[in-house]
Amino acid sequence: MTPDDVLARLPERQRGLLRPAAADPGEPMLAQLSDRRDFGEDWIFERKLDGVRLLASRENGQVELWSRTGVRLNATYPEVAEALAAQPSGDFVVDGELVALHRGRTDFARLQQRSGLTAPAAVRASGVVVTYYLFDLLRLGGLDTTGLPQRLRKTLLRDTLDFRAPLRFTPHRNHGGQELLDQACAWGWEGLIAKRAGAPYAHRRSPNWLKLKCAAGQELVVGGFTEPAGSRIGFGALLVGYQQDGGLRYAGKVGTGYDTRTLRALHSRLEALETGRSPFKDAVRERGAHWVRPELVVQVGFTEWTRDGRLRHPRYLGLREDKSAAEVTRETPARRP
Repeated sequence: MTPDDVLARLPERQRGLLRPAAADPGEPMLAQLSDRRDFGEDWIFERKLDGVRLLASRENGQVELWSRTGVRLNATYPEVAEALAAQPSGDFVVDGELVALHRGRTDFARLQQRSGLTAPAAVRASGVVVTYYLFDLLRLGGLDTTGLPQRLRKTLLRDTLDFRAPLRFTPHRNHGGQELLDQACAWGWEGLIAKRAGAPYAHRRSPNWLKLKCAAGQELVVGGFTEPAGSRIGFGALLVGYQQDGGLRYAGKVGTGYDTRTLRALHSRLEALETGRSPFKDAVRERGAHWVRPELVVQVGFTEWTRDGRLRHPRYLGLREDKSAAEVTRETPARRP
């Protein structure tokens, strides 16, 4: 179905919300962490996917893929670019999450094996199959669709694209809450994303998208590392923190979750960033610590935050090339007023 056909089906009132698209599609919409579990009828619920955010555009037959930080990713995920280039529809901008699946579950560690690869031979040799779950439509046929309601944007997205591997439409439920989250957790999902069905797309973090997590975890900035002990190679633990009040607040050390390959690769990155002074604004009492410029962002899972702002039982999950260190803050649930 062409963009004109899709848009022609809109009621006149909704067509009035369309605007000529700007050259720059803008920043992606981001969700707030929330402990809300009671929702009305004006919400939809999607699976929270453990991958990397990916925006894609097609204009005059040319496809561009980029991360939420603006890094071009066509060479890393050429099969996604090819699938979008082959679409029968015209120009569009879409939003979604790129994942690697293992036995029906998203596997962030596996996806890491594709991260940063650009040479065609290296991409093929990785053996990692990726899937691009699409969940929003920002532009269609030269018109900005972000002013349309969430539910309608998903309908237009479903009608616009041909969803064949590696592309998938992100399904949703029209009713949800604690029971649906419990079910998602039992299936081994990361959680749910609750979206206000009547809301427009906002180019910022918004309370109209809420993250409902099964377990604690977030991105953190690496500010240092410790020496390895015994037979361990590379380093012992990463010293991590988050941005607060204009400085880097120490959150603790992460000493588990690494395999030998990761220890070697990360240590090489850390050595290139070594500096003579701690980047943390508070004291870090780790004997023999090595300090690094706070540029690397890692995904860390943990059980909870302690009262003094430290991670309890942290474990390394992967490197976040798609996140900027400057935007990493401590996530706290947004409670319902």
